[in-house]
Amino acid sequence: MNPERRPARVAVIGGGCAGLAAAFELTRPELAGRYQVTVYQAGWRLGGKGASGRGVADRVEEHGLHLWLGFYENAFRLMRECYAERRQHFPHCRFADWREAFQPAPDVCVADRKPGGWDFWQARIPPSPGEPGDAAARDPYTVLGYLRQAVMLVLELLRSSAAMQGAAVEPGPRNPGAGTDSLASAVSTLLRYGQLATTAALIEAGEILRETMDLFLPRWFGGEASLPVQLLEALTAAARRQLDILAAGDEELRRVWQVIDLILAVLRGALRSNLALDPRGFDAINDYDWRDWLRMNGASEQSLDSGFMRGIYDLVFAFEDGDIGRPRLAAGVALRGALRMFFTYRGAFFWRMNAGMGDVVFAPLYQVLKRRGVRFEFFHRLRNVGLAPQADGSYVQALEFDLQARVKNGEYQPLVEIHKMPIWPSLPDYAQLEDGAGIARQVPAFEGAWEERQCGRKMLEVENDFDFAVLAVSIGALPQVARELIDREPRWRDMVARVKTVPTRAFQLWLREHAGELGWKRPPVTLSGFQATFDTWADMSHLLPEESWRTPVKGIAYFCSVLRDGQSKAAASQAYQEQQRHAVRAQAVHFLENEVQALWPRAVASDGFRWDLLAADATAEGAGPARFDSQFWTANVNPSDRYVQSLPGSPAYRISPLDMTFDNLTIAGDWTATGLDSGCIESAVISGRLAAHAISGKPGLSEIIGYDHP
Repeated sequence: MNPERRPARVAVIGGGCAGLAAAFELTRPELAGRYQVTVYQAGWRLGGKGASGRGVADRVEEHGLHLWLGFYENAFRLMRECYAERRQHFPHCRFADWREAFQPAPDVCVADRKPGGWDFWQARIPPSPGEPGDAAARDPYTVLGYLRQAVMLVLELLRSSAAMQGAAVEPGPRNPGAGTDSLASAVSTLLRYGQLATTAALIEAGEILRETMDLFLPRWFGGEASLPVQLLEALTAAARRQLDILAAGDEELRRVWQVIDLILAVLRGALRSNLALDPRGFDAINDYDWRDWLRMNGASEQSLDSGFMRGIYDLVFAFEDGDIGRPRLAAGVALRGALRMFFTYRGAFFWRMNAGMGDVVFAPLYQVLKRRGVRFEFFHRLRNVGLAPQADGSYVQALEFDLQARVKNGEYQPLVEIHKMPIWPSLPDYAQLEDGAGIARQVPAFEGAWEERQCGRKMLEVENDFDFAVLAVSIGALPQVARELIDREPRWRDMVARVKTVPTRAFQLWLREHAGELGWKRPPVTLSGFQATFDTWADMSHLLPEESWRTPVKGIAYFCSVLRDGQSKAAASQAYQEQQRHAVRAQAVHFLENEVQALWPRAVASDGFRWDLLAADATAEGAGPARFDSQFWTANVNPSDRYVQSLPGSPAYRISPLDMTFDNLTIAGDWTATGLDSGCIESAVISGRLAAHAISGKPGLSEIIGYDHP
């Protein structure tokens, strides 16, 4: 081949969502082979924080709870295209369509504290038109569009409150052509006595607020906001009175009014912060913690401490240094995410996978990318990104890797088949490795400690081995692998210092009785806001058909939460990781013995937790708390496994994949500036697509849904 026309060689370092999304975009058929991509991956499997494996009885073993939200437009579009392409070339795979791999999970639940125990608020969120990733996506991504929907939701909640109180109030629609004078007169009449004292008056105020918005919403932010301000102040006062009245009364009604109270605070805050006209959009309030910003704008303490609010902080591990006494979440990131979550989801609010995330996401991506010609170099841990001497320019000159193992036949084959589906095992296939038996005896943590064994080095040089590099490792690993970049560029130094990560913990149970038999009286749910040790629980029993148990198993439960941060310098050591893993085991046992009864009353007998409930392999059953050793748990303290947070003030320090400070290097990951700026699958996929655009100009920025977000 003429060297001037050879494909540009791209080294993608890291095989998580962001790295694979970049590889997917760069190898699209329409790019006609312009890029030759090689993915370098530590260990034996792809996925990063989303990696999963199959263990005893083919059970799914995850890093934690993985759910997809219905607003993940880019992530779902990626998977829909991947499955369509795989179906053409791998027709034998059992999950032939993305709809077979994902299913709606509409039932959600939050836990509320009450004197002497807990109460649970379960809701089935109705489906929304369409499916995530549809080509003709809605485009509601404006502050004004969101606020219009927020007002409509307030009105619906007011009507719901009236129905719950038995009030038959259905005011007729007002004159849609009414002008400002007519509306001003209606507001004056409504507020004549200084308060909204009746249900009918509240609903009428909501209707007028909606009309005000439809009539001259843009002028809300241009000095003509007296009408909406008056209505919002009156409605806020009414919400506070209702919450005071309901403090010890109807729990369901109180929760509705808490949500009304929070939405009204959002509306008031948007007006006061002038979000619709500020060119920074929601980012204008990122220096505030979300709770603090809502409090500043009138939200009650009762609403701020509700299970609804605590559940959101729990789901994004928003506790600085893992300290549950320090909830911290950038207000703009939180508000943007909440509005997208509730107003732009399609199909279902939550979607769960019908196997492990490795099986449903990363195995299909591997198969499709492999067929496109992408090379995968497993057991390559990045050691250093070497820059050219400063006098020569700002570009990456070399990539240095530790070789964790050598493959006998040159190319590692990572997948095995279970139930006619390619999957990742929880351990590497030692038979494919040189001295595999010896390595297996040592049990090296290929995905763990940074001082682990290595059997050699590999040095890649620019022009000889690669033309572009996509750095798609987690930000938690950058101090170990990208010291030269950090030392050379102050913005990188600031990003690494300000964009923090936090460890997480998780455990999974396989049960001889399902949740209903254990006393859970509601449908299978995803629950958050619960007891601090493990605040989130999901019933994952739908995975049982994918596993191969010989003993009776009727239920699967996943628990997870943030983990208090330890000594950051020790976090890379194998000893520290083992210490934390033992600590998580002890915390899980304590949780089952002392806390789980609130969820499963019949899981606990007079002498404590019924350990015989845990299904186990016949060779490792154990008795009492020792039986827990047959289950699965993890302490995600490895730098690459830590969750990326959005603490107040930190989003401004994120760097975009489009910002190629180093000429032949772009970055990808949920730690970059993506328009969401949050630790989630969607943010990672957006970042990967942006990285591909930085190299190739494709996809177009307008094709990246929600990227250019206000």
